[in-house]
Amino acid sequence: FELMESGGGSVQTGESLRLTCTKSKEPYSRYCITWFRQTVDNDLEGVASINDNVIATYADFAKGRFTISKDNAKKEIYLQMDSLKPEDTAMYYCTSRHRGFWEDCTFRRDDYDTVGLGTQVTVSS
Repeated sequence: FELMESGGGSVQTGESLRLTCTKSKEPYSRYCITWFRQTVDNDLEGVASINDNVIATYADFAKGRFTISKDNAKKEIYLQMDSLKPEDTAMYYCTSRHRGFWEDCTFRRDDYDTVGLGTQVTVSS
């Protein structure tokens, strides 16, 4: 594998989960790692992104509730999700790509060439 997600599960509204994306290798010195989610309605949304300079970007719905971080030594990227809501129910995917020198990370799924199998998050009311 190149990317593997873990940490999903079923929680109640207001609870927290921490998702982990584990990389098997580090092919790029400049990169974007982005979490996407696919809802039951099949909507695909960018959630949060982090680059090699530890610059993080969040979707509006994630700001203030979700935190993306990384541990280079462990080759892991984390998505801490607090104050979860039923509308956060989705399959969460980790993706990665090379980043150009001046390039920002995006929430366009087609920009990413590597994706994991996903981890399911279910939030009940």
